[in-house]
This record gives sequence, C-alpha cells and structure tokens, in this order.
Amino acid sequence: MTDYSYSTLIEMIRALERRQVSSTELLQQAISRVEQRNDSINAVVTMDSERALARARSIDQDRAAGRRVGALAGIPMTVKDSLMLDGVRTTSGAPELSQYVADRNADCVSRLLGAGAVIFGKTNLPIYAGDVQSFNEVFGTTNNPWDLSRSCGGSSGGSAAAVAAGFTPLEVGSDIGGSIRNPAGMCVWWATSRATAWCRPVAKSLAPQAR
Repeated sequence: MTDYSYSTLIEMIRALERRQVSSTELLQQAISRVEQRNDSINAVVTMDSERALARARSIDQDRAAGRRVGALAGIPMTVKDSLMLDGVRTTSGAPELSQYVADRNADCVSRLLGAGAVIFGKTNLPIYAGDVQSFNEVFGTTNNPWDLSRSCGGSSGGSAAAVAAGFTPLEVGSDIGGSIRNPAGMCVWWATSRATAWCRPVAKSLAPQAR
C-alpha cells in the first residue's frame, strides 16, 4: 500500500474519495509511524487509538454505503494538548492537570469532528502554552524531527513536530504572540495563525487547514 505519511491533506482526501485507501488504513499508518518515531521526538503525548479506529471504520462504512460524509472524513489528525477532547486526558502541560480528563470537546475540536476528522492523539506544549519552546514537567521536551538536538519551538511545538514527522497531515494549535508561527519556522512548515491550523508543505497545496 502507498505510504501516505507525507502526502498533503488534499492528496489524502482525493485518495479516500477515489477508494484508493480507506480511513482505517490511513489511521493505522499514522499510529504505526507514531509508534516507530515518537519516542525520540516526543510530539504526541496522549493517544486515543481505539476510539479513533472505531470512528475510522464507521466512516469507511458510510462511504461504502454511499452516505454523505464531511469534508475531512477519515483524515487522521492530532490536536494540541491545551484543547479539550471529550473523554481524553487534557493537561495543558501543567502538573496540577496531569490527571484531568475532559468532559467535553473544545469548539474547534467539535467542528473538526463534525467535518469527519479522526482525532487519535494530543500533542505537547509548554505549561499553559506560555513559552517559545515545548517542555513541561508532565511530558518533558519535544524535539525537532529534523535535528533532535534542536528545539521545535513553541508553544504549539508538539503540533509542528507531529506534522514535520509525518504523524499527521493536519494539526490545530493556538497563537497569541507567535505560538503557531514560531514552531512553523522551526520545523519548516507553513501555518496560519488566523485559521490556527498547521499545513504542509510549502511547495504543495496551501489549502486552508491542509498539509
């Protein structure tokens, strides 16, 4: 099967629509890549694999039955650990929140799920998203996938690193004073603070919320 680790979001959507790959297969590739590479990078700090696999299978069934699906249906992705994902630990990098499990979805997460995205993990950040690097006492440091001795930036550093490492074609971070733009420069990907989305690569599709 084709390796979609560094395919753009548009390429993945087209492959899904043309039945060249299933949502389940895309997700399994993403999870496998995290398992292979994340130990050294430490971008993804919490996984929600089982629920994500169930969601991917459901989307595959909807497609096979000819039912209408959302614009992002079947796209595997992660979100910054400051954004609540219902039923999943959400720490914002703070020791006092290390065991907090969200009881609802953040608004942007709800919109992504409504569009059919398959969210399978949470990505690292500095405590309360308040630094230009991505270390916290709960999960440690996220390294730059291109050079593990260097910083991935912050505060959405885990988000940028996940995109750069081929874990996800799409990420959602947050930005007040450069928290998306700084890691984008560090990890050599394109991002927009207006849409608060990570995109890649510069040389290919620059569609909103696309890799």
